[in-house]
Amino acid sequence: MEKIIILKEYLCTRYRRRFRSREQLEAWQNKQVEKLWNDVLPRSPFYREYYQGFSFQEWRNLPLINKKIMMEQFDYLNTVGISQDEALKVALKAEETRNFSPMIGEMTVGLSSGTSGHRGIFLISKEERLRWAGAMLAKVLPTSLFSKHRVSFFLRANSNLYTSVKQGNIQFRYFDLIRPVEEHLTELNSWQPTILVAPPSMLRFLAEAQQQGDLSIHPQKIISVAEVLDPIDQQRISEVFGQIVHQVYQCTEGFLAVTCSYGTLHLNEDLVVIQKDVLDPALRKFAPIVTDFSRFTQPIIRYRLDDILTEKKDPCPCGSVYLAIEQIEGRCDDIFYLPSATSEKLIPVFPDFIRRAIITARAPIEEYLVIQHQPNLLEVSLQIKGGDLAATQAAVTQSFQHVLQQLGCQQAQLTFTPYTRKPSAVKLRRVERKCFIEQDKAK
Repeated sequence: MEKIIILKEYLCTRYRRRFRSREQLEAWQNKQVEKLWNDVLPRSPFYREYYQGFSFQEWRNLPLINKKIMMEQFDYLNTVGISQDEALKVALKAEETRNFSPMIGEMTVGLSSGTSGHRGIFLISKEERLRWAGAMLAKVLPTSLFSKHRVSFFLRANSNLYTSVKQGNIQFRYFDLIRPVEEHLTELNSWQPTILVAPPSMLRFLAEAQQQGDLSIHPQKIISVAEVLDPIDQQRISEVFGQIVHQVYQCTEGFLAVTCSYGTLHLNEDLVVIQKDVLDPALRKFAPIVTDFSRFTQPIIRYRLDDILTEKKDPCPCGSVYLAIEQIEGRCDDIFYLPSATSEKLIPVFPDFIRRAIITARAPIEEYLVIQHQPNLLEVSLQIKGGDLAATQAAVTQSFQHVLQQLGCQQAQLTFTPYTRKPSAVKLRRVERKCFIEQDKAK
C-alpha cells in the first residue's frame, strides 16, 4: 500500500499535473485550497477561531501567521491533538541520541534548525510523508523512478520523511553533519553515490576534497539544500564536478521549490500557493506567503516566511508556468541597514548587494563572511588563494564603498579577520546582521 501511494503521487507530479497557463494553474490551486478549507480547517481549533467570520472567497486576504504564532498555538493548530510538549520531547530525544526513527503513533516529528532564532516543530502523517516522497522523487530524480540510484544525503538531522525516498531501486544513505567532515570521505568513496544532496558549505568541502584526490565520486546530479547557495560556492562546485548545481528549497513549512533541467529554481505551485509580500518591487524581491494544500496534520495557511526571494526577470527556457526564482538571498533579518549619506535614515541593503561587493572585487577570494555589528561597522572574513592579502582587502574595501555609494549610503568601516569556518551542523550564513535595528529609523 505504501508503494502504491508513492507511485501514484510520483506519476501525478511528473506526468499528470501539466498546466498550459497561469490562469489554468491558479484555477486548479483555488480548488485545492477549497478542499483544505472544507476538510481540514474544521479540525483545527486555532484556524476555526482565527478565521471566524471569513468566507472561503476571502482566503487570499486572510490574516497571516508566522513561526511564532504557529509555535504558540501548536496544540490547537494541529488536527491530531498532539501537544507541543509531547512533540518536543520526541524531537529533542532524537537530536540527542541521533536516532530519528521514533514517532508519535504514525506521526513523524521534526525539529527545524532555528536559524531565525525560533526552532520550529513539524508533524507529518504517514500518508503525507509518502505523498511527499512521491513528489520529491518526481521532481529531483535525473531519470525514471525505476532506474537504480544511490542517494547520499547530508543534513543536520535525519527523519522518517527523508528515508521515505528509499524505495525499490532507490538506495538512501544519511550522512550526519555532526560527524567530523573528514570521516565522510572514505564512506563516500565506497558508496559511490549517483545523487549527492548536501548544504553548499559541505558540497564546497567535498569539491575541494575531490580536486585534491581525497575523494573520487561521479554523481549524476548534485543538489544543494538547507543553506543559501552563494555564487562563489556554486561556481566552484560546478567547475569541479562538471555539472549544474541544482537546488531544493525545502523547510518546515513545505517543499517549496526545485530547479528544472536548466538549473532555474521554480516554485512548486502544484503543491503550494505562494503569494508575495513585496519587499522591493523595482528589484523584484519578496517574502513568500505559503499555503500548503498537501498538509493536513499541521495546516500551513497564509504563513509568511522570513526569506528573501528574487523573481527571475526573464522567462525560463524550460517553458514552465511555475514562477521562476532568480535566487534565494537569505532571511529578512539579514538585510543590512546602513546610514544614509543625505539624511538620518537607515537604508536597507539586501544580501545580494553584499555578495556583489565581494564577487566584483576582482580578487582571488575562495571563502568569505560579512557580518554587520553596528550600522556603520562591517566585519569581513576572507580566505584567499595566492595573491597579496593587503591588496585583496583594499580591492574589497573599494568594491564595498562603490556599491554603498550607488545605494546612497555612507562609507562603512570594514574590519578584516581570517576565515576559519569549516562545514558543520550549523547553517552557513555568509551575510549576517548581528546588530539590532530600530525599524522606524529604516527607510
